[in-house]
Amino acid sequence: MPTFPRNQIMSLTAEHPEHDLGESYGPDLRLGDLLTPELADLELGYGTAAGNPRLRAAIADRHGVRPDDVVVTVGGMHGIFLLAYLLADRGDQVVTTAPLFPMTRTTYESLGADVRVIPLTFDDGYRLTSGLVRAQLTPDTRLVSLTTPQNPSGVAVPLETLQEIVDAMSEVCPDAYLMVDETYRTATYGEDAVAETAVGLGSKVASVASLSKCHGAAGLRIGWIVSTDAALVDQLITAKFNTVVSASPVTEALAVQVFEREDRILGERRSWLEENLLITEDWVKAHSEVVEWIRPSAGALCVIRLKAQVNLERFKRAAAELGVRLADGDWFGDEPRVFRLGFGYLPAAELKSALDALAAALARTTK
Repeated sequence: MPTFPRNQIMSLTAEHPEHDLGESYGPDLRLGDLLTPELADLELGYGTAAGNPRLRAAIADRHGVRPDDVVVTVGGMHGIFLLAYLLADRGDQVVTTAPLFPMTRTTYESLGADVRVIPLTFDDGYRLTSGLVRAQLTPDTRLVSLTTPQNPSGVAVPLETLQEIVDAMSEVCPDAYLMVDETYRTATYGEDAVAETAVGLGSKVASVASLSKCHGAAGLRIGWIVSTDAALVDQLITAKFNTVVSASPVTEALAVQVFEREDRILGERRSWLEENLLITEDWVKAHSEVVEWIRPSAGALCVIRLKAQVNLERFKRAAAELGVRLADGDWFGDEPRVFRLGFGYLPAAELKSALDALAAALARTTK
C-alpha cells in the first residue's frame, strides 16, 4: 500500500519559536490587503476544474502563453502530485536531485517510481549541469523533476542548462517530460532581473509554481501548472476534477486580487529580501570562523554549513534553548552540518535578533 514517510519538516507547521529562521517564504499578506466590495457578491458554488478564467489569464500573461495552457491547482504540491500521478507509473524512472523539498521526492516514491537522484553538494555550490542529468537518463525515463531556484539552497539553474537538458531528453527519452518547479523564480533581490520561465523550452516542459513563497499568500493554497502540451493539460484538468473537483472559488478570487497588485507586492518584497540578504551576508562574514554559506540566486532562503569545530549536537541543543529554529539539512537529503536558513520571513530588526541568538548558540559549542 502506498505510504508517505514522515519528515520533520512538518514541524514548520507548528507554532513559531521566538527566533524562526526555518521558514522558506517572506512575510504573510493579510486578508484586508485583498478584500474588495465585489467579493461580497461572490457565489459560494463550485469553481471550474481548470480554474478561474481571470486567474488563468493572469498566470498565462506572466508566462507568455495562452490561458488554455494553465491549470490552477490547490497549491504547488498538488500540481507536482498530478504530474507525477499522470506521468510516472510504478517502476517508471524519475530523475531528480538531492537536496530537494522532501514532499516532492516522497510523492514519486509513494507511487512506486524508480527515483534516480543526482546528488548536489555544498562544496560544488549546488550547481546542476546537463551532464549530470544526461548520465541518469535512459529510454525508460518518464519524468525529470528539477527546481530553480532550488529549495533549500536558493541556487538557480540557468536557462541555458535547462535547454541542454531538454535537448538531451529529446535524444535519450523523447517521450519524457521535464517538470520545473519555479516557485521562487520571481522572488528576486532589489533590482535583480527575474529569470525567464522554462515553459518556452518546448511542449515537453511543464512549469509548477504557487502564490505561497514569492507573494506571501500560502494560506490561499493556490498554485498552477503551465504547459503548452494541450493533451497533457486536458489530462491534468481531468485529474484535478477527480481529486479535488475544483479549487476554492473564494481563494481563486483572492488570488486574482494578488495578481492585480503584484507589481506593488513583489516590489516591496524584493526590497525586503535584498535588505535581509545583506544582513545575512554580513552575519556570515562576521562569523566565518564557524559558519559558511552559499549565496542564493533568488528566494527567501539559503543554506549555511557549520565548520568542523562546531559540536553539532551541542549546537542543536543550544539553538533550541535559545528559541532558534533552523531547517535541518537532512530533511532535504543534505549533509547533517548543513541547515536551511530562511532570512525572508522576519522583519530586518527581528532577523538581526534571531541571528544574534544563532551566534550565541554557536558560541556555546565552540568554547
